[in-house]
Amino acid sequence: MTTSVAAKHDVGGVLLDRPFKIRRLGHFGFNTNKIEEAAKFYIDLLGFVVSDEAGFLRRMPELQDLGPGGFFTRYGTDHHAFVLFNKRIMDKMGEMRGETPQPGITTNQITWQVGSLAEVGNGAKWFAEEGVRIRRTGRDMPGSNWHTYVFDPDGHVNELYYGIEQVGWEGFSKPLPMYERGFQEAPPLPQINEFTEVQQAMEKGVDLHSGYRYLDSLPATYDVDGVLLPRPFKIVKIGPVGIYVEDVAAAKDFYEQKLGFTFSEEVSYRGYRCVYLRANTEHHSLAIYPIELRKTLGASEHSTCASFGLQLATYRQLRHAVGYLKGKGCRFFDLPPELHPGIDYAAHVLDPDGHCIQLYYYMEQIGWDGRPRPASERRPVAAGAWPEALEPAPDVYEGEAFMGPWR
Repeated sequence: MTTSVAAKHDVGGVLLDRPFKIRRLGHFGFNTNKIEEAAKFYIDLLGFVVSDEAGFLRRMPELQDLGPGGFFTRYGTDHHAFVLFNKRIMDKMGEMRGETPQPGITTNQITWQVGSLAEVGNGAKWFAEEGVRIRRTGRDMPGSNWHTYVFDPDGHVNELYYGIEQVGWEGFSKPLPMYERGFQEAPPLPQINEFTEVQQAMEKGVDLHSGYRYLDSLPATYDVDGVLLPRPFKIVKIGPVGIYVEDVAAAKDFYEQKLGFTFSEEVSYRGYRCVYLRANTEHHSLAIYPIELRKTLGASEHSTCASFGLQLATYRQLRHAVGYLKGKGCRFFDLPPELHPGIDYAAHVLDPDGHCIQLYYYMEQIGWDGRPRPASERRPVAAGAWPEALEPAPDVYEGEAFMGPWR
């Protein structure tokens, strides 16, 4: 007996509505007006590890008067999970590409990982056919990820990518001579694999230890669940991302229909419609809020980024992180629990530009039937002082797990 299926796209042998499937938020970035202060916040305080410094000024020395270019940073072995760039330089580079800087767009990129290079290539062709505005397609260095960039209706840049350079136990990123495998346009397929690239570089005499290597200057004095670290917590995951938009319905349609996200939940807060979408089993990867809510919340009006999530390894570490950051003089923001369904205890700290960084330890998981937990069955967040320990939720510490060593 055969089953008839409507014409769809073959993605690894599974028929889908698009020629790609987003698996997770791979990396994220801000363009900051305060590059030096922001670097201290994300690197020194939060513990992101520098993989490479931005090479914009090496390629365009005429921009040197605008200050440092920025940093590619990581929490694990992916070359970068978070990028921090100088907004003045990024705006200037955009103008050189014929783009007009849009007020409020301080997200450099919202980057989603797909499962294969073919998905990136086929996705770029599909976006063009669908009339989605594409910034560019190719392969950037540093990082080595193959990608295509598209704009959402509000001008936020979304990147689909496959593959990213892995930084190993010795801590060195790829050396400059290996950047010759970068592409500024859609590459022909198939391409050689990563191991072959490394082997060819070795045969050319490239010193694999000549890349960038970061050394954290802070002493590792905190006992973090049996590991000595420079801070009393460890970032183990990035996301979700929250954005403010002009038209919630249009944004929801773009992320569902064009990027393939799945609707999880809708919340009405003070009459404002807020939508939560997911890419995998976590309750949400993306939160969409109306731009009018920004002022109501008292959030910084310089950015359309509502929040950027950082998951810490445990609830204990979340409590310790709050105390640590308060002790360092960081500013905190009161984001109502109603606006982060699927996350119970969370703290919201502001970076030097006023971006809201969401620290949490747990995200509700959605199973095979695709249904989120009813709001009535979620753990209420206690007002005032947090308890020292919590009773476990059925899905606590589940979902995508960080299995590498705590650097």
